Amino acid sequence: MNLISVTIEKPPEINFILGQSHFIKTVEDIHEMMITTVPGIKYGLAFNEASGKCLVRTSGTDAEMIALAQANALALGAGHSFILFLGEGYYPINVLNCLKAVPEVCHIFCATANPTQVIIAESEQGRGILGVIDGSPPVGVEGEEDVAWRKGFLRMIGYKA
Repeated sequence: MNLISVTIEKPPEINFILGQSHFIKTVEDIHEMMITTVPGIKYGLAFNEASGKCLVRTSGTDAEMIALAQANALALGAGHSFILFLGEGYYPINVLNCLKAVPEVCHIFCATANPTQVIIAESEQGRGILGVIDGSPPVGVEGEEDVAWRKGFLRMIGYKA
């Protein structure tokens, strides 16, 4: 067995969600969840089928996000994984709980805009995701000024009153 690292390729401002599911129906069910949870959302989804034709199955509302999802799903090559790219101005917090409630979704590895590496195990059977490296390590503990910035930032972007 080999361990490899696959870097998620995307523009810095684009958020994505990486997960695992168990059935080809995932593509249509996530699509329905996305468009009913956030009407007008721009997104692209790719799902790596793990049996049958073993194709990358896709859906979405934005051609650029669909292409990004396809390219990254192919690079990951892990069966029953999915990657969901959100168009600029859309965020995981808006869809994450609904996504976790989709019956086929087994696990969410990350939801981020950070630079991300996916740790893959590769055997003679195929590939599987072991985990992710999401962003950078901490450089210290927040102080009073940092707490004030965090609280101010959340209010500035509308997530706190």
